Amino acid sequence: MQKDNSNLQKSDQLLTMRHSCEHIMHQAMVELFPGLKRAMGPATEDGFYLDFDYDGKVTEEDFPKIEKRMQEIIDSDLPIIREEVSLEKAQEMFADNPYKLDWVNQIDEKGAKASVYWNGEPGKSDSDVDLCKGPHVTSTGKVGPFKLLSLAGAYWHGDSKNKMLTRLYGTCYPSQKELDEYLHQVEEAKKRDHRKLGKELDLFVFSDLVGKGLPLFTPKGTILRDNLNNFSQQLRLDRGFQKVWIPHITNKKLYETSGHWAKFGKELFLVTSQETDEQLVMKPMNCPHHQQIYASQIRSYKDLPIKYLETTTIYRDEKAGELLGLSRVRSVTQDDSHIFCTPEQIEEVYTELIQIVKSFYGCLGMTHKARLSFRDPNESDKYLGERELWKKAQEILLTIAKENKLDYYIAEGEAAFYGPKIDFMVMDAIGREWQLATPQLDFVQPQRFGLSYIDEKGKEQTPVMIHFALMGSIERFLSVYIEHTAGIFPVWLSPTQAMIIPIADRHIEFANNLRSELAKAGIRTDSDNRGESMQSKIRDAQLQKIPYMLVVGDKEVAQRGVSVRTRDNQNLGLISFEDFKNKVLEDVKSKR
Repeated sequence: MQKDNSNLQKSDQLLTMRHSCEHIMHQAMVELFPGLKRAMGPATEDGFYLDFDYDGKVTEEDFPKIEKRMQEIIDSDLPIIREEVSLEKAQEMFADNPYKLDWVNQIDEKGAKASVYWNGEPGKSDSDVDLCKGPHVTSTGKVGPFKLLSLAGAYWHGDSKNKMLTRLYGTCYPSQKELDEYLHQVEEAKKRDHRKLGKELDLFVFSDLVGKGLPLFTPKGTILRDNLNNFSQQLRLDRGFQKVWIPHITNKKLYETSGHWAKFGKELFLVTSQETDEQLVMKPMNCPHHQQIYASQIRSYKDLPIKYLETTTIYRDEKAGELLGLSRVRSVTQDDSHIFCTPEQIEEVYTELIQIVKSFYGCLGMTHKARLSFRDPNESDKYLGERELWKKAQEILLTIAKENKLDYYIAEGEAAFYGPKIDFMVMDAIGREWQLATPQLDFVQPQRFGLSYIDEKGKEQTPVMIHFALMGSIERFLSVYIEHTAGIFPVWLSPTQAMIIPIADRHIEFANNLRSELAKAGIRTDSDNRGESMQSKIRDAQLQKIPYMLVVGDKEVAQRGVSVRTRDNQNLGLISFEDFKNKVLEDVKSKR
């Protein structure tokens, strides 16, 4: 599937309508809360938000009256009119709002023109005006059904050194049916929130003493991480990848050479040697290190492709206000890979990586589309490398997508600064789309580091590098996967695969013996030897979403069997211990 212009047009129309709904919310807010200063408010993929400064307090209890006033403005069908104004006029119009004056100054620095949008006839006392580049619908009556959702804090420009503002989220859709479907999805997402489930299932924790955005994984969470990572690595090892290892700090010159320092210098954690005053960096990515392993010896075309893999943690100084559970952290663990190949091998390597993606996500029951993330032709200064190299790289990815019959679309402006990529957009159980696996083509960095190989004619050539992460980051992947499964992991991934439940104290010894035998077979088992009732123990195990509960009493001891119940309340009855053990081993082997 190529770029779907009709879908893109619908998406643009939806964003435009949401942008206008957000302006209607602006108008309602300044009318209802005198003295409120609006800062900024864009439309988003899910709706819109407004950041504002207000000495009083706005709470969710105020939502009904805000929504009522918004609906009145929509029903009035006021014209939405664009007016281009001079910078001096803009400064005069928003003289009492420091946030708008800040935007005016930024417009001035870019050499751009200022524009405002009016809800209502310009200059009239009952009209509302805001600094904005648009676009908007033609009148307030063109805005569809909407809903205010939540409140949060947000720093001005996302900088914790600036004042904390209030952020009000809302959404808007063309029809009530679409809005209701989205609101149902929001409610379902709350139930599946990985932060809530992570605590209930004892998977990970955060500590103020350790620091914000630095998750700590419990024994159960570590089992989940390790099993996913082992699967990810095995899929690549089976195709000729080799493990490497790199340190967690490096000389900043490495990132100056790669170009990361110029692009992301403010996101890096710096480390200074007390011995030599050498400036070091906590590594924010692994590709420059892997390139140094490649560069350590002369390479022949006969050696290529060379495929490195490593699961390792990188560090980025994410803004405190943007940290969110495992979705956005400061310590990011990547199941990372870098492939060095000749230009002629690109298609072969990509086909292999696509098969790995299909195997991994197919096993987990997650469907996906492919987003071809290309450079924005109107913002060439955002990217490194020659325009012709980019054109060639993008044409190659387009050919690969077609030949592999991927369900794909093109997204200009989503490329990395050094190359285009295929982002696999994975759909979760409640219909949300997430960017996870990414094979990324790179002609730029190998040139910057002077990498080479000797071709069949004895001449030096520059290899192509392909960056590939199957999960992307384990933390973010887990945030998606926990919510996708609602914590109901398949048997092979479940931290505890079976809970043995002795009915009475006299059955505890038998339960412990079974636990020991299952452990020797590699089955993760626990035994609930508390003095609670059997029903209470079963309920607790089901709340922990453990796949199997093995009830043992006199009958089970006599027959060396177990009465099996499942987390979804099926009663499988009494079966022999050996049959149960073999069943679980088959579940694990088949990744069920």
